[in-house]
Amino acid sequence: MKAAIIGLAGPELGAEEAALLRRAPPAGVILFARNVTTPAALSRLIDDLRASLPAEAVAVLGAALASGLLAAGVQPVMKHIPGHGRAEADSHLTLPVVASSDLAADVAPFAANAALPWAMTAHILYPALDPARPATLSPTIIRDVIRGAIGFAGVLVSDDLAMRALTGAPGELAVAALDAGCDLVLHCTGVLAETASLLDACPAITAAAGERLAAGRAAAAGRHERRARDDRAVAGHVHERARYLDRQCLD
Repeated sequence: MKAAIIGLAGPELGAEEAALLRRAPPAGVILFARNVTTPAALSRLIDDLRASLPAEAVAVLGAALASGLLAAGVQPVMKHIPGHGRAEADSHLTLPVVASSDLAADVAPFAANAALPWAMTAHILYPALDPARPATLSPTIIRDVIRGAIGFAGVLVSDDLAMRALTGAPGELAVAALDAGCDLVLHCTGVLAETASLLDACPAITAAAGERLAAGRAAAAGRHERRARDDRAVAGHVHERARYLDRQCLD
């Protein structure tokens, strides 16, 4: 992958442009007014870009970001698993539906980073995977896709249960998400009555979820300690080098 983000000539991906992207893939592509005409044309352009650029570049960049966060003692969270990129609606406002039955490209970045400690579910309905329930509430998707096909074994937390993609009382949604296979649920309104309703209904963390939480904390702590040791070693080297230069100057 080249260390560049590039622009495109027009609203269509030309054959020479596509060949160039395959031969020397950039880190990203930026779109301008010259690339946008109609929604349908823009959709075709993005599909052509996806076909020409590696679905793996996302995984590599995500892994690098997660590694940096872990080294700083910050817990990264992959989201929204098993894939939010095809959604045509805002899950804060309504339930998006991803009708495609071919989600290989969507799940690939998650599968490549399945060893990361945390991931967040998508409030999206994938009828080809579960026609009745969005991923957050679907035992089938969590068991067969997230834990199975993707192979994610870390802490699985729901997206915010207060988003309008989901309907129901906070406590009911919490129980449904946990029953589906989430380890933790997220509820963010800060409204005391809603928070109380959720916590009153919410069961305790399971033993398996507790083990995953502990493993995630250990991963972040271990990476942070290694980074701290490296920083101390560098600081020591700089200090010794400064003392050497001081002696040279005095001599």
